[in-house]
Amino acid sequence: MRTTFRTITAIGIAAGVALGLAPSASAHGKHRPPAPVTVVASGLAGPYQVSSSGRDLIVTEADAGRVVAINRHRRGSVRTLVSGLGEGAAAGAVRIGNKVLIATAEAGGPPDAPPRPPSPYPGSSVLVASKGRVSQFADLLAYELRNNPDGQTQFGPDGAPLDALSNPFSLLAARGGGVLVADGGANVVLRVSASGRVSTFFVPPVVTTGACAGRPNNDAASTGCDPVPTGLAYGPRNTLYVSTLSGEAPGQGRVYVLDARRGTVNRVISGFTSPTGVAVAPDGTVYVSEALEGQPTSEPGPDFDPSTVGQVVKVSPRGQRTYAQITTPTGIVWTGGKLYSTAWSLGSFFGQFGTGQIVALSPRAFR
Repeated sequence: MRTTFRTITAIGIAAGVALGLAPSASAHGKHRPPAPVTVVASGLAGPYQVSSSGRDLIVTEADAGRVVAINRHRRGSVRTLVSGLGEGAAAGAVRIGNKVLIATAEAGGPPDAPPRPPSPYPGSSVLVASKGRVSQFADLLAYELRNNPDGQTQFGPDGAPLDALSNPFSLLAARGGGVLVADGGANVVLRVSASGRVSTFFVPPVVTTGACAGRPNNDAASTGCDPVPTGLAYGPRNTLYVSTLSGEAPGQGRVYVLDARRGTVNRVISGFTSPTGVAVAPDGTVYVSEALEGQPTSEPGPDFDPSTVGQVVKVSPRGQRTYAQITTPTGIVWTGGKLYSTAWSLGSFFGQFGTGQIVALSPRAFR
């Protein structure tokens, strides 16, 4: 089954609604992270992805339908770059020169969220915002319908889509111009040129190991977990890292290390659970966000604390893993010699609105 950008929030629904989760009385008071983690900005509405541009962190607020810039040297400095995108529409964004490019996904949000106007812009697209104007830069759904890079059956006998056809999760400014797009619905990493031309860059394979073995998919010919690309980051020695959700199956998430020019696989780092973002330090240390690590597998008790859900995994160049507890992180980025992550990205699905944060993680955060 293909997985959409809203899969992570759907998981949040499963953890917070279907399991009868209610925020604990102390949950709001536990938003202050431990000393090795510094809050750079707070009060955000569903911060999903984060990229870097000079001194700024560019953050999409999915619950508010806007893109903001946060000066990482001035704590609490948040200014709006683009607004009015519609609830749930802003998946990822990058700033290139005086333009902001934005991936738009399926709209939607938690069932108890305050009502918001729908997005005036088409979903499954890359938009460009410049000088106060927003327009469509690339139509990702149209590309999927024409090319279907993963080759899966798109429509059932009744003509209805079997699942999301195209639903981008994140953007990365591409070397040489344009952007790369992790399209979770289409199961592909796309390249969008500086002129808006869309092409296929990398198609990760369906996962058929562990809990994914034999899992039903769109059709009998494609059993297993869809890869679902989520995060993108350049690494040393001309590499590109791609995190994949792998159907949320425990331990089946992957990070593909690609040749950044050709899109071919150099190696695979496995053993993650629902990875939603990836960042790479200059020395080759890899950081992976796992938004729902530690989520309840059965109905939690009244004392369940949602601030305990989620972590960032650090993988050293030698493969050693350590962990930092960050509440429901989705996007992460390495810039200026530091690691930054979203936190409380799924707060609204636990009944806590406007609790999102951007945090900086020091080496002492990992154990």
